[in-house]
Order: sequence, then C-alpha cells, then structure tokens
Amino acid sequence: MKKIYFLLFTLTSMLSFAQGNETFDGFSVDGNSYADGTFTGQDGSTWNYTQCRGDYEITGQSIMIGRNRSPQAEFSSGLISGGVGTISFNYMQAFGTAVNLNVLVNGVVVGNVTSSDEQDVIKASGTITVNTPGDVTIKFINAENGAGQVAVDDIVWTGFAGTAPPSISISSPSDNTTFAPGMSSVDVEFITANLAGSETVTVTVNGTPNTNATSPFTIATTDGETYDVTVDLIDGGSSVDSDMITFSVASINQVSNITELRAGTLGGTYELTGEAIISYIVTDGSRNQKYIQDGGAGILIDDSAGLLSTPFNIGDGITGLRGQLSEFANTLQFVPTQNVASASSTGNTLTPIVVSVSDLLNDGENYESRLITVNSATFADAGTFADNTNYDISNGADTTICRVAFGDEDLIGTAIPTTAVSITGLGGQFDEDYQIFPRYTTDIAAPLSVTDFNTNAFSLYPNPTNTGSVSISSTSSDAISVQVFDILGKQVKNQTVTNNTLNVSNLKSGVYIVKINQNNTSTTKKLVIK
Repeated sequence: MKKIYFLLFTLTSMLSFAQGNETFDGFSVDGNSYADGTFTGQDGSTWNYTQCRGDYEITGQSIMIGRNRSPQAEFSSGLISGGVGTISFNYMQAFGTAVNLNVLVNGVVVGNVTSSDEQDVIKASGTITVNTPGDVTIKFINAENGAGQVAVDDIVWTGFAGTAPPSISISSPSDNTTFAPGMSSVDVEFITANLAGSETVTVTVNGTPNTNATSPFTIATTDGETYDVTVDLIDGGSSVDSDMITFSVASINQVSNITELRAGTLGGTYELTGEAIISYIVTDGSRNQKYIQDGGAGILIDDSAGLLSTPFNIGDGITGLRGQLSEFANTLQFVPTQNVASASSTGNTLTPIVVSVSDLLNDGENYESRLITVNSATFADAGTFADNTNYDISNGADTTICRVAFGDEDLIGTAIPTTAVSITGLGGQFDEDYQIFPRYTTDIAAPLSVTDFNTNAFSLYPNPTNTGSVSISSTSSDAISVQVFDILGKQVKNQTVTNNTLNVSNLKSGVYIVKINQNNTSTTKKLVIK
C-alpha cells in the first residue's frame, strides 16, 4: 500500500495543555470507513490505523477524517479542562473537493474552517474559543459521497484558568466564502459567551461601524464586491474581544452562446443570454440533468440542488440561464444558480449532426453534449443492451464507445444489432474517452442514406440572433441557396450565401422560416431575430 505521508508530508502531532490531564480519545467514523483507534495527547502515544478500503496506510500521529461514502466522519475528545478554553489545529485537504471542518461543543458549532479546495496545502485553523463545558468535537460535517478527505494535526488545547472571559465569534459565513451572483444580502451570524450583561456588539462592514448589532446581521450585497466584516464585543467603550471574516459575491459573466460558455473558466459564474434548446432530460437519477445545445455547441446541466424547478420539456428553449461551470471526468457541466421562470420557446426540433467514429475520436470536444448520429457503426458485442454498460462500436478501422447510460428508457433489454446501423444520441466524454449515449430504441436504426446524411447536416447559428447575421453550417462546401419567409408566408429573402453567412440586418424582430437548399437537398429551419 502507498504510504499516506507522500500526500500528508507526515505531519507531527503536538498537544499542549495549560492545566489538567486532558486527552483526545475515542475516534469514530460513521459507516466504518476506518478501523477504530485512539488519539491520546499528553502521554505521547502513537495512533496508527488503516482505511478499510485499503487505498492508503496512515502512520504517525496525524488524523485523516472524511472518506467517500462517509459524510459525517469525526473525532472527539472527552471533557477537556471542563470544555472551556481555546483550541487550534493544522489541517490539509488530502484529496477531493473543498470541505468544511466544524468545531462543536455538545453538538453546537463554535467555530469552523474550510479547506478551500487547495490540495496538499497545510492551513492553520487559528484560535477558536470554547466557552461552554462539554465534549469538544472536530467534525468533517458537509461531505457528500466522493467529496474528499482532510488531515488534521498539531492540535493545541489551552484551558482557561479561573473565569472564562467574554467572547464573540462569527459562526457564519465561513471566512473567504464566495457567494454566487444574484445574492442581494448575506446574513452574518455571531455567537457571544460569558457576558457580564453590559456588553454591546458593533459590526463593521468595509470600514463602516454599526453599533448595538444583533445576530443575524444582514448586509446588503452587490455582485462582484468583497466585504470585510469585523464584530467587536464592546464593554466600557472598548473592545474586549473581536472576530473578523471576509466574503465576496462573484461577478456574473454574460455569454451569448454555448461556445462562449464552454470557453469560460471552471468555477466562474455565467449567464447564457442566448437561447439554448433542451435535447434530452435525464429522468434516471437524482441530479436533474438536462442536455442543452444551440447552433454551435452543447453542454450538460447538472442541477443536483434542483434549482431549475420550472417544468421543462425536450424541445423547450431556455434563455437567461445562470450558473457555474464545473467539470466531471472531463465532461464540462453547467450548475444552475437560480431558476428560469419559463421556457422561451417550445416544440423546437433538433437535427443530429452526422459524424463518423473517426470524427468523434478526433474532434469529440466539439460534439460533447450535442445530439449526434454515428453512421454505419457495427457493435462488437452480441446479446441485449444493459444499463450503465459500454459497448465498442466501429466503422472502418476506428473504434469508440457507445454507452447505455439512461436506465429507464426502452433501449434497455433490446437486442444488440448484428449488422451496421446508425446510432443517434448525445456526444459524451469520460476521462479521455469520447462516447455516444443513445436514448431510445429508435436511436438505433438502419444506416442513413447519402441524402439523409446531407439533410441532417444543416444548422443555423446563433438562433435567436441580434447580430444582424446568422451562420449556416453544412458538411458540404458547395453553394447554399437560402429563402426566408415571414410568419405570413411572404418571401423576404432569396439569395445564395457566401462564406456560409446570411445577412439578416434588414429584417425586423420576429420569427421567420428559412428554407436551405444545397446539392438538390433541402430543409427548413425556424429563425428568431431579436
């Protein structure tokens, strides 16, 4: 097994106490992701334990808490100096995403820190005041399945001698929290303890004091701004204790299409001002995922929080979608930060882009989360389709993956074709592998003819448009003839386009029908001009 100190730098434990004979005892983890053990302070004993999953071996006196499928890992002491004093520790994110560590007394949070998604960087908790007698716990509190692990070490406890002094601490939000755009206000919550009765609280926000404040204290916020907050416990005109945090509200970046969105920065917040069409809604699972695309690109909406509560259907248009860019296994995702009130259009029809296996292998990023058809593909396997299963498909000398990913669709249990077929589905990626995800039985069909191939190769972009022009994509470089009709059926344009660009600057806002002709093949598209 790999030694964890390659990841943890073999942190050295140090415990010091101002009084008493305190120890940290009784390590426990919900779900038994780790073997039981003890962490004892003053006598200098060493605690060794090993993950049940066997991925790493931990040696020395550092403590790692959290693990996949163990969302409430914790270690706790008994009573330490009556539970009144200060505690500090070092912590480090071992792997996974950012997680929170809360310090609790009898289950009540008295302080917290966040790993800030900085792997292998040792952080200091700072001094956290404990003013209530009871069991002191450091708890990895908010991990979801697969969220990550945090190492904790160098725990220092200092007990108060005599009467504990008055104190104040900010319990929420955590320091350096970044809120999503659109937050009009943030509540700052603080905790006081050991008060004599004559104290007041002053909250200072970016240099402006607010006297006689109570918790929660509401701060009006603006996108793109940072807020320095200090809470002072005032007695006799002087501050007897204080705490401070900094938080910010992210700026929102407006992009007009999914191509621009996909070029954004992971973790950034964006508003998609142009319309995207829903190509598929995943109903097998709890992440409320939706595939959307426009004329140039596609992306997967990953909405595990269910913020898109408006009922949408396949073929609906979405305009003004806001969210954050994220990534899972190299698949770009868009995580909504607020709801969209209604569909901007309905009943839209999307035409798959016809590609070869070679196209998918060599230009898979361009087809990710878009509706595509792989033509003349042959399956290597026989039998029937099963959920969550990869199948090799090929045409010519090229092979890629057809993954059956939607377990509640009628494709499950049907026979795998033994001859060449066309496979329609969503372009996907997992790590370095580009794939196609068919949805229904009808997605597996006879190979397309040349005429069908050409018919399926047209798209308009951007659509809707407010730029005065629209691009017409085609798999052929031959001349394209275009006729445009208004909603009354009157022809308003009839021309052969050059550079695949149609000038619509002289058309008023509204809905138009575009008839596209190329190589004796034609199709019609709806065009919205804003």
